[in-house]
Amino acid sequence: MSSTAEVTFSDTDIADALAAVDTGMSVLAQSATDALSNRERVLVLQQMETWFRMIPGIGHTLINQLHEQRGDGTVGEANVCQLLQSALRISPTDAGRRVRAAKELGTRTTMTGETVEPDLVNTAAAQRDGAAGADHVRVIRRFLHQLPAAVDTGTRAQAEAELAGLARELRPDELGRAADRLAVYLNPDGTLADENDRARQRSFRMGPQGPDKMSKGSFVADPELRAYLEAVFAKYAKPGVCNPEDPTPTVDDDPEPAVAQRDTRSTGQRQHDALKAMCRAMLASGQLGQHRGLPVTTIISMTLQELETASGVAVTGGGSLVPIRDALRMARHAHHYLAIFDDRGRPLYLGRSKRVGSGNQRIVLHVADGGCTFPGCPKPGYLCQTHHGRKDWAQGGETNIDELTFACDEHHPLAGAADTDWHTIIAGPDDPYPGRTYWIPPTHIDPTRKPRINHYHHPGEYLTQVRMTRRDRPSSIPSVADWGYAWLQIARM
Repeated sequence: MSSTAEVTFSDTDIADALAAVDTGMSVLAQSATDALSNRERVLVLQQMETWFRMIPGIGHTLINQLHEQRGDGTVGEANVCQLLQSALRISPTDAGRRVRAAKELGTRTTMTGETVEPDLVNTAAAQRDGAAGADHVRVIRRFLHQLPAAVDTGTRAQAEAELAGLARELRPDELGRAADRLAVYLNPDGTLADENDRARQRSFRMGPQGPDKMSKGSFVADPELRAYLEAVFAKYAKPGVCNPEDPTPTVDDDPEPAVAQRDTRSTGQRQHDALKAMCRAMLASGQLGQHRGLPVTTIISMTLQELETASGVAVTGGGSLVPIRDALRMARHAHHYLAIFDDRGRPLYLGRSKRVGSGNQRIVLHVADGGCTFPGCPKPGYLCQTHHGRKDWAQGGETNIDELTFACDEHHPLAGAADTDWHTIIAGPDDPYPGRTYWIPPTHIDPTRKPRINHYHHPGEYLTQVRMTRRDRPSSIPSVADWGYAWLQIARM
């Protein structure tokens, strides 16, 4: 069941404990439970729940120790979040959540060797005992985060101890009710004490796209942002302004009365269209400068067939999907860069003359890779660097398009030549994914060092997983003949 049996531990007690748990879990997983009474089934579930609750408490200290002793040479990743993602096969969000929890709930060691108790010492104890689960812990952490800064340290510690004690007896929803009432006692007026309390609440969240390509989101605006939005909405969210249903939408001038009268949009829809117009105007202004060697712009890729039929969906440099008809309408605002790029007349092969990939090469990589090529990484092309995937620059690699690939800021430093580094290779023409980048994990991640490829930005591959012919896949040297791709670089709206 576990790979720990293949590892020799320096602490035999730890090795014996892991072996005992591994054996016990194997027996449980293979045991029939038909002969148990319902009372016995409940007892088994209760025992298992206690184990589930205890395990994160043990993990918090291990995660803190990984952070404190990073750089010891046994693992390559200096960033603990990255190490957890690769070693445990968990999402970046989950890895970040575990690291943050470990800082509050795990035992730490100072540089002088002194042991430091967790910040939430009582909550951590309840979790280690198996009395408090993840939902209990979440209630307590949220309660403490929402307390005003004016609440003194002693009062916070007393409140944490009270809630941790209740977590041993109450369900999470009951604990939440108790925490809400305790918050009223500590902050009866519900007021914020200072500017920092307001500032830490500001947020903007754009959720994932739904099947209809629409994205839900939420935000908490500070007073300054609200003041700016009020001014924008006063101008651009009036009835008859920025109405996409008008053949020639009114933008700069006041709308004619008839135009305003036939505007059937709700207030929320008008404000949505006002924000869209503001973003388009800002991109068109050129005041945003450059990002990773390209003007701050919207980059959209589509197949040549989709362009010709005006159907299907295109992909942005941020990884979102745009219906082809919308992409073509967006392109009407572009004064520049509506073109089909190929490898003729464009400096895609730079040899050793330049270390960093050019803007032209980045445009090609937006289509070839879609985003970071590290296995499972969801970072889109907008957030990636160009990486020498075939041979590192320091080892004599050349800055040619068939040797470059996308790697995000977090995963780019993981690539290297050492045994604890990830190695990258470019697939040859006979590979099922020619021209794509494989990442080979170090032995502490996978002793077999099986090459991995990122299908995240090519989700159709999750469904097919079949070997494709050269005719169906792009070659290692990009060209319209091989790819049939068009690029829209929408820079001037």
